[in-house]
Amino acid sequence: VPVEQAQKVLEDGIGSDIIKIGSMVHKKEKFLKRRQRLIGPAGCTVKSLELLTNCYLKVQGQTVAAVGPYKGLIQVRRVVEDTMKNIHPIYNIKSLMLKRELANDPQLKSENWSRFLPKYISKKVNTKNKKSKSKKKKEYTPFPPPQPERKIDKLLASGEYFLKEDQKKKIRNQELMKKREQAEIARQERRKEAFIPPTENVSSSQKPNTSSDVDMKALKEKVKKLKKKIKMPE
Repeated sequence: VPVEQAQKVLEDGIGSDIIKIGSMVHKKEKFLKRRQRLIGPAGCTVKSLELLTNCYLKVQGQTVAAVGPYKGLIQVRRVVEDTMKNIHPIYNIKSLMLKRELANDPQLKSENWSRFLPKYISKKVNTKNKKSKSKKKKEYTPFPPPQPERKIDKLLASGEYFLKEDQKKKIRNQELMKKREQAEIARQERRKEAFIPPTENVSSSQKPNTSSDVDMKALKEKVKKLKKKIKMPE
C-alpha cells in the first residue's frame, strides 16, 4: 500500500483490513480466474468498488489489502469472500449502487430494500446426487455366449475355402460387376428424373371450350356472304 494511503489509518473513523484469499480456493487455476474476476479488465472492478465503498484496495498475491471507513471495509470483505465463492462481483456492485440511491430517497429510506436488490441464483448442478440409470439385468445362464465366427469358418461354410485362387478371383470379379451394374442403373434413373416434365395445374379459365353448342344461323349467313364476294367480278 502506498504511504499516502497508509497514513489515513491514523485518522479517526478509518481502519485497515487484510483479507487472505489464498486458503479460500484450493485449485490454483480456479484461484487465478477468481482473483482476475475480482480485479476486472484493466482494474475496472477494483475501481468501482473503491468509488462505492470509499476504500483503497490493493490485490496482490494471495491477499487483498483495504484502507478506508469501517462500513466500507465490511462491504469490501463481503464482496471479496463472495467472489472467491464463485459469485460474480457485479451482483454485489449492483446492490451497493442501489443501496446508495435508496438511501438518498427520503420515502424509501425507512422501508425494506430486499425487493429492489438483485438476487443471485446458483446454477451449479450437483452430479453426485444424480441417480444412475437403472440397467436391465440380463438373465443368468450357466452357458457361455457363442463365439463369433472367424473368416475361415465363414469360408468353410460357403465352400470358398476349397476353391483355387483363379476361381476366387472370378467370384470377386462377378460380385464387382454386379455392384457396378446396380450403380449404373441407379445413375441412369437419376438422370432420367431431370427430363420428366412437371405436372401442370390447368386453371378453369384456361380450359378449351369443348361445348358442342354452335349458332347454325350465324354460320349460314357468313357462308352466304363469302359466296357473294367470290361471285362478284373484279
